[in-house]
Amino acid sequence: MFRRKAHLAISTLLPLQPAERRELLRLARAAIGAALNAVAPPALELSTPALHSLSGVFVSLHLEADLRGCVGTVTPTGPLHAEVMRMACAAAFEDPRFPPLTVEEWHRVAIEISRLTPPQPADPEDLQPGVHGVYISRGTARGLLLPQVAAQLDWNRERLLAAACVKAGLDPDAWRDAGTGLSIFAADIIREPEHPEPPAGH
Repeated sequence: MFRRKAHLAISTLLPLQPAERRELLRLARAAIGAALNAVAPPALELSTPALHSLSGVFVSLHLEADLRGCVGTVTPTGPLHAEVMRMACAAAFEDPRFPPLTVEEWHRVAIEISRLTPPQPADPEDLQPGVHGVYISRGTARGLLLPQVAAQLDWNRERLLAAACVKAGLDPDAWRDAGTGLSIFAADIIREPEHPEPPAGH
């Protein structure tokens, strides 16, 4: 199957200023806290065009060396600030791989936000591990891995593609089949400054 060449860059996203990045991290943490305490979700305190822009977003939670939740979307249904809050709560309470986050864990968890460029159809040779994330689709099966996974695990192209297929519930070599859709994307990663770079495992 022919796929058009993908040319991706973080510059396709509206740039975020430091204050905007801090606001997204604040909203993510506060949204989880509000859900834990059954109170109203936090209000946006900094209203800017970038925070109202549309982009795919994933929120990952880490407890020391362990992934504690990771949920996101490539097709946003609302502005960035609202999607960050929604995905933060989903990562905390709806990731089927983990039990719901507890109040005690909320105080210790490290939050990581990934803003995604729109996934673009690509050929396998277009993929640059550590630079691009992978989105595999076949029928109703879907599998996505963020760019930082391959960078942290030092995976090559074939290993990354195979892992994305397995995450989709497909055979590791399914990416070689013409009926399997392959798209790639880049990500702008936002981390809480007091926490070190987390291990891979999204």
